Amino acid sequence: MKPKWGMIATWRMAYEGIVEAVQSLERKQYANDCVELAIRHVEDFPFYKSVGYGGLPNEQCEVELDAAFMDGNTLAIGAIGGIMDFKNPVSIARKLSEERYNNFLVGAGAEKYAHHNGFERTNMLTDRAKKWWDKRVKAIHEKGLSPYDGHDTVGMVCLDSMGNMATATSTSGLFMKKKGRVGDSPLSGSGFYVDSDIGGATATGLGEDIMKGCLSYEIVRLLSEGKHPQNAADQALYQLTDKLQRKYGTAGAMSVVCMNPDGEWGVSTNVEFSFVVASHDLEPTIYIANPQNKQTVIEVASEKWLDQYQKRIHQPV
Repeated sequence: MKPKWGMIATWRMAYEGIVEAVQSLERKQYANDCVELAIRHVEDFPFYKSVGYGGLPNEQCEVELDAAFMDGNTLAIGAIGGIMDFKNPVSIARKLSEERYNNFLVGAGAEKYAHHNGFERTNMLTDRAKKWWDKRVKAIHEKGLSPYDGHDTVGMVCLDSMGNMATATSTSGLFMKKKGRVGDSPLSGSGFYVDSDIGGATATGLGEDIMKGCLSYEIVRLLSEGKHPQNAADQALYQLTDKLQRKYGTAGAMSVVCMNPDGEWGVSTNVEFSFVVASHDLEPTIYIANPQNKQTVIEVASEKWLDQYQKRIHQPV
């Protein structure tokens, strides 16, 4: 029987990174290395507006990036928030996870750490992202549109053939966010969580609401009770959605993906949501998920949807 391994990630933008990481997983590489490799692929692609190079800027037209990494064997965590002018924040977060103390650094402190450890300093604002920013500023003034948009975190959970698990996230956060704003993505238990004995989960969507429920940790907790990943994801997400609507009056967009040590996976969402899965018995596949009566309906992405996606991300600004 083939050794079990698997990988699941938020959004269509993760596909090429997972395709690359799968080659490493098939060669019995470690989950920690594979999840970092796949996230870096997303960070480096300039047409993904919510992650890394080309990520959409804050209200001052600065690209502030958040990222996190977690080792499911040791529970070691590294996270950064609001870092500017450094490439591949996920790798900085992973390096931080090797430290005993000071595992979550923000702003100037994160930048000082990255510089001291030899990470590449570069301007992460692209001409394309600047054009999007200019266009949004104009729309805000002329049409009264809300500035906030584009909060699609890339998050991944990885299981290797030795049973090791890891998770990582990376995002530029809300488009036009206030300087210094940090969402759920680098926060343990909210944007991500993994334990190799139980499983892992990661979230994407409106961080301000995801943080109200520690969504990723709750899914892993439900996995520890023996729930299938799909049931755990649906229970956690829809209970939080209902609670926010009851207590707070509204619930923002939220989606989650998760996987257990057997390679079984689950997804839940309260909006249309794309995600990617690959495993020892499934080639990298793009799916579309939609909510329906507090359950998640999942189907393989159609060729029409994939074509429209390519046209959309490459459209002129």
